[in-house]
This record gives sequence, structure tokens and C-alpha cells, in this order.
Amino acid sequence: MSFVDKLNFDEKGLIPAIIQDVKSGEVLTLCYMNAEALKKTLEEKKIYVFRRSKGRVMIKGETSGCVQTVKEVSIDCADNSVLFKVEQERAACHEGYFSCYFKKINDKGEEVVESERVFDPKEVY
Repeated sequence: MSFVDKLNFDEKGLIPAIIQDVKSGEVLTLCYMNAEALKKTLEEKKIYVFRRSKGRVMIKGETSGCVQTVKEVSIDCADNSVLFKVEQERAACHEGYFSCYFKKINDKGEEVVESERVFDPKEVY
């Protein structure tokens, strides 16, 4: 029995996947995978996601070229999510930032962008 068989996919057949930069430890994004995306990710060592907005499996970076190479895989204690440590090409975020978590909330509860864009998304999309 593979570890994939014991994972707790939700009623839509999806499981959350946390993507983390293997070098810095920075969390890059949270995405969702179905069994097909997870199996392709494990086979090819590139992150595949289930794009809920498009209703299909696609490789991360299909449009932008910002692919993620899998270096390490972990599952949480309850088999409810998967953590991938990856080597990131350029940026994880479709907005052009290295991480999707580029918006910080300051002490006043205000949103502040402290990161610089790695690329201009207008040039890619």
C-alpha cells in the first residue's frame, strides 16, 4: 500500500499541498492536488496541481515557466495534507513574487507589500 492510498482526500477528491523552498524554508504557496496530480508530481519530481478554477491538472509554471522541482515529501500526522520542499525556478506566485505570501499585515492590521517582484506578470500572461 502506497502512502497516497492512505491520504484523506476531501469530498471533491482534493488534498492541500504546502509548497516550501528547500533552501530558505520560506513557504511558497498552498495548492490542491487530486490523486492524479499527486502521482504525476511523485513520478516526474515536478509540482502538478489541480486548478479548481480550470477543473484540470496542470504543471506548476505551465504558463509562467516557473517550475518547482521536488526535493523532499512529507505528510502530516493525520494524513490530511502534503508538504513538498522544492527548488523554485524564478517565482512561485502568478503575481511575480518569489512566494505567494508577499503581503504582510503590520501592527495596525494594514496590508503591506515588503517583497519585490521577480518578474512582471504582464510579460508572461
